[in-house]
Amino acid sequence: MPLTKLQFKPGINRETTSYSNEGGWFDMDKVRFRFGFPEKIGGWIRNSNNSFLGTCRALHPWVALDGTQYVGVGTHLKYYILEGGGFYDITPIRQTTSAGDVTFTAGADTLDGAVAVADESITLTSVTDFPVAGLIKIGSEEITYAAIASNTLTGCARGQNGTTAATHLDNAAVTCATITVTDEDHSALDNDFVTYTDAATLGGVITAGVLNQEYQITTIVDDDNYLINARTIESVASITTTDGLNVTPVFANASDSGAGGSACVGTYQLNTGLDTTITGNGWNAGSWSRGTWNSSTDLSVDGQTLRIWSHDNFGEDLIINPRDEGVFYWDKTNGTGVRAVALSSLSDPADTPTSAKVVLVSDKDRHVIAFGCNTQGSTTQDPLLVRFSSQGAPSNWAPQATNTAGDLTIGSGSQIIAVIETKQQILVFTDVSLHAMQFLGPPFTFGINVVSENITIASPLAAINVEDTVYWMGRNEFYAYAGQVQRLPCTVRDYVFNDINESQFEKITAGSNTAFGEIWWFYPSSTSSENDRYVTYNYMENVWAYGTMARTAWLDRGITSLPLVASTDHYMYSHETGFDDGSTVPSTAITSFIQSSQIDMGDGDEFIFMNRMIPDLTFRNSTADFPSATMTLSARNYPGGLYLQSQSKAVTRTSTTPIEQWTEQVNLRLRGRAFALKLETTGVGVGWRLGTPRVDIRSDGRR
Repeated sequence: MPLTKLQFKPGINRETTSYSNEGGWFDMDKVRFRFGFPEKIGGWIRNSNNSFLGTCRALHPWVALDGTQYVGVGTHLKYYILEGGGFYDITPIRQTTSAGDVTFTAGADTLDGAVAVADESITLTSVTDFPVAGLIKIGSEEITYAAIASNTLTGCARGQNGTTAATHLDNAAVTCATITVTDEDHSALDNDFVTYTDAATLGGVITAGVLNQEYQITTIVDDDNYLINARTIESVASITTTDGLNVTPVFANASDSGAGGSACVGTYQLNTGLDTTITGNGWNAGSWSRGTWNSSTDLSVDGQTLRIWSHDNFGEDLIINPRDEGVFYWDKTNGTGVRAVALSSLSDPADTPTSAKVVLVSDKDRHVIAFGCNTQGSTTQDPLLVRFSSQGAPSNWAPQATNTAGDLTIGSGSQIIAVIETKQQILVFTDVSLHAMQFLGPPFTFGINVVSENITIASPLAAINVEDTVYWMGRNEFYAYAGQVQRLPCTVRDYVFNDINESQFEKITAGSNTAFGEIWWFYPSSTSSENDRYVTYNYMENVWAYGTMARTAWLDRGITSLPLVASTDHYMYSHETGFDDGSTVPSTAITSFIQSSQIDMGDGDEFIFMNRMIPDLTFRNSTADFPSATMTLSARNYPGGLYLQSQSKAVTRTSTTPIEQWTEQVNLRLRGRAFALKLETTGVGVGWRLGTPRVDIRSDGRR
């Protein structure tokens, strides 16, 4: 028999069975299609050795007039500006106390009769002067605990020194690093950040230097008290990155009996947000359960969603907004050492919004627009109200005959979900409709029209504008808009939406990779609470792909030469460089594979015999000395049956030049009614592109 070409349709298809998808691809990971052929995706390296606190879900690039390149980075804990490889904390300040409002109490007693069994509980003779939760030290071992009841510390876990002793001797010295902070009506939440200044020593090891720095609150006790863990003196840079969560604790001694003096000031940053979506009423909803038992909370909301920032640059300055909260302004001339301030604190403010779901700056006319904001003269938030400032005046929102400030109300849906700006208009998504907002000029300034109804959008971050076409993921469909809304035919629709965590839809984020004509969506699979999978749409070739990858925000190349991507490990990565995983040093291999659907002869009623394969594979741009890939042919007799025979052969480049010189042929012995091809690479520095392999096939009868 002559050699038979193995030609497959580009794109992955999971809408049919593998057997009915003959001539197509059925499974893959970290593979894309270019010119109809599969190839391994590019690798990634750390953009900076610095990390950031929290999970990043928002990135915004811009360039200042002096050429300085900035990227806004919004996490659920802080807001940073990334500049020159460093993360600069510009999180706004929520409240600054008066001198003396903040006092401290250290649990410094030595307790007798300490006995621990495994890591579950520790029984003490006395628990006087110890808070309800915190970090203690028994002898030389650090232990965290959740609560105290009947002289027993519950919820215990080993501390930072990693010791594994199962028991402790009686009469061991017990000291505490947890400090109770008293500040009446502090309005703080668990994980909030506060900086103390002008505090005095507590009298022992808790010195003024230990207290006068930034802390993250560990536990809210009640409206007037919360807990922190005393730490060694750290630099500002270290406490605004992930290193700040791995500090060396300072354990108070018996001399630490003071209160911190009468001049201490507490400066509280904006309340931190949630890192997960919690919906519903009652227990575990909203901010409920963020504090301790009997701590105050607000159950009036239907649910508190995860922290999502919207941001846009006003000239070379920056406007930021945490969803459903205030609007803030960062002035570039003040530098990255100065925090963003409330919009209402700028000169000549007039009716600035106190809360909004999304903010952006209209590029054509320099209006600052707040979507889903409070009504003028009220603090009540209207989820369908759109307000805009006067032209070129970000702090003037009071409509007058002499300015262009004003408002609009969207007439359908229950709330505004997402906003995307294109060249000609601003698209506004509600939960059930899409609207187009356009600049009209005085006296109306803006107008808005319904574009489509009965559509959905998965999350505030699920839409992306590419070449004036907007693509987005809905609740059960994929859409595109370029003058009219179209549902994208998707060959992986069921595969994606049948394996997605619907309770965490808000984490879905979209990004573009224009160098390859791709739209990427990252989403949490059904067994994950964080983004761990992706699906891509190649709008140039109209094909789909998918795979596994943990990413929370994506920024296409622009001010950076490569896509900039935020990961769940709190680092930024530059993508499409090399072919390896640069999250470690040295880099590790990226495992990529693609597997075809079943191929048979005729109607599949005859057995086939294969005895030879001619690979068609290039290792272009690989950095490995001897790159190789494993090609596997598997045969079976029935669509629902097991693969009865499989043969895997390594295809290796035999010379560094020319790059197309690979293993000439592979000898096989396979028999079955149908067979499938799989290509996989697991080596460092290996990139590949598959062409059109050929196999030597002949009929082998029907039995």
